[in-house]
Amino acid sequence: MLFNSNVFLFAFLPLAILGYYLLAHRLGPFAAKVWLCLASFVFYGWWNPIFLLLLGGSIAFNYLLSRHLTDDEDAGSRQSLLLAAGVAVNLLLLFYYKYLFPLLGFLHHLGWLRVDAGSVVLPIGISFFTFTQIGYLVDCRQGLVKERGLLNYLLFVTFFPHLIAGPILHHREIMPQFANEDSYRFKPENLASGVTLFAFGLAKKVMLADVIAPWAEAGFDHLAGINLLHAWSVALAYSMQLYFDFSGYSDMAIGLGIMFGIRLPLNFNSPYKSSSIIEFWQRWHMTLTRYLTLLLYNPISLSIARRRQLAGKPTGKQAASTLGGFSAMVVVPTVTTMFLAGVWHGAGLQFIVYGLLHALYLSVNHAWRILHPPVKGVPPARNALLRTWSLLWPVALTYLAVLVAQIFFRANSAADAMRLLAGMIGLHGSGLPLPLPPSDFRYLGALGPILSGHLFGVGVRDAYNAITLPLLNYLALALALAVVAFGAPNVYQIMGKWSPALNKVPQLSWQWLTWRPSLSWSLGIALVMFLAAQRFDHSARFLYFQF
Repeated sequence: MLFNSNVFLFAFLPLAILGYYLLAHRLGPFAAKVWLCLASFVFYGWWNPIFLLLLGGSIAFNYLLSRHLTDDEDAGSRQSLLLAAGVAVNLLLLFYYKYLFPLLGFLHHLGWLRVDAGSVVLPIGISFFTFTQIGYLVDCRQGLVKERGLLNYLLFVTFFPHLIAGPILHHREIMPQFANEDSYRFKPENLASGVTLFAFGLAKKVMLADVIAPWAEAGFDHLAGINLLHAWSVALAYSMQLYFDFSGYSDMAIGLGIMFGIRLPLNFNSPYKSSSIIEFWQRWHMTLTRYLTLLLYNPISLSIARRRQLAGKPTGKQAASTLGGFSAMVVVPTVTTMFLAGVWHGAGLQFIVYGLLHALYLSVNHAWRILHPPVKGVPPARNALLRTWSLLWPVALTYLAVLVAQIFFRANSAADAMRLLAGMIGLHGSGLPLPLPPSDFRYLGALGPILSGHLFGVGVRDAYNAITLPLLNYLALALALAVVAFGAPNVYQIMGKWSPALNKVPQLSWQWLTWRPSLSWSLGIALVMFLAAQRFDHSARFLYFQF
């Protein structure tokens, strides 16, 4: 079921909220939890009920394993083996649905397999609910899990706002909320702030991302000979589509969470405003960054540090100041983590390049910080132009690097990504001039009547303008969305102290733009919801559903 659908907005969601609070009031939190679990299963099974068996089986397996991992009588190597087996089973499930059939198809293409294995339908959200449970198993092994009830675990995994595309949850921030009776008391301010955030996210999705999506999709499907202006318009269009689509989903998920009294973690914080690639990953898909850091980067880095200590080699900042130490302590864990992050997104070579590009960016960024540490107490430049330039160039450079990686992330193949990049540097021409009105052809002399007529049954001027005008329109739209992404405050800044996210961001100093429960804001949000609902028929599913 899609958030941006009539059946969700006008049927499922009102019934889910009403049943949740009525049952909590009449029968207590247990009944409300059962209702919310059932609602979440209905939400997931709406698309394809058969995958409820997969989701239920995954939950049953991981929960039973978690009980063994938290058994005090079973300690040491046996628990480690159980954890390794559990992680392996989860990864094998992912491998089967995401990587096995593309791999078999690749082998068939090489001629190593006679029969084409075909493909398999990818269950929506499989990466998210699988990784969520792997993280839970790791915490069970480390003795960090205190709340172990089955019903709370079911809610932790299946809570429908995050089930399909995140945020990726940690049990310590969510399961205690499900165990807290205060979460089941209806609070008007929770509903008001939740509806507001949901409306902002819905508008991002259907009124911004889906409007520019056709140009990006058509562009990536027709990359042969793409020229400079067209290539940049396609790249920028996709970059804006991806941001407003995924951040819009995250806004809606957090808004829906607080409608049920549950605060979800922040997932986006104006990432395109980042002045370095390290900062970008602290602002973009923040829960994935946290997950990768805790479960991949930190263990790899710690293992390398221990080995260096045993060998009598320096660790920490002292090691990072040398080439060998920097390679071992920073580059190796970074490349490994980002390579796996790229593979997690898909089976193609383009996803591997995406991950390795970000590994390169992060390694260079860390090296720069070591070689050029920030100096405190340096006054800003007196010249306003120099001050502006010093603020803008790191943001522009960071975004350019991100944009190149996003091209590989979206392209149908690594070769397609290279075609678009070739167009962006002008290898296929510089672009199209402005469209010509009919009167302009009279300046072409004897050629005017020919060019203003028809060639092969198509009006040359009309065909020319049919290509040029959409390009310029979508390029202008992409640039307008970029102004919003780079220059406007995000919704969490606007909501200030009323923000329902677990993490808080600095509040705006502009009181006139700060959200508060009021009649004017209610009317404005109602208008946004009404306008967004008019586009449901033209809306598409969220981009991250494919992961």
